[in-house]
Amino acid sequence: MSVIYMLISISIVVAVFFLYAFIKAVRGGQYDDDYTPSVRMLFDDELIKETKKNQINITEEKQV
Repeated sequence: MSVIYMLISISIVVAVFFLYAFIKAVRGGQYDDDYTPSVRMLFDDELIKETKKNQINITEEKQV
């Protein structure tokens, strides 16, 4: 019976630790933006193409 009390107390300590870690992450802004990362991977190729296009335009302006 004493093993049950020990397991319950250990599980409560672990639960409190995870609750503390979660609250610290939320206050630190870990979960502020959950939409942009999922969309960013869809438009990575377009951003790279646009960046290269801008670099080409800048080099052309320097040459003129």
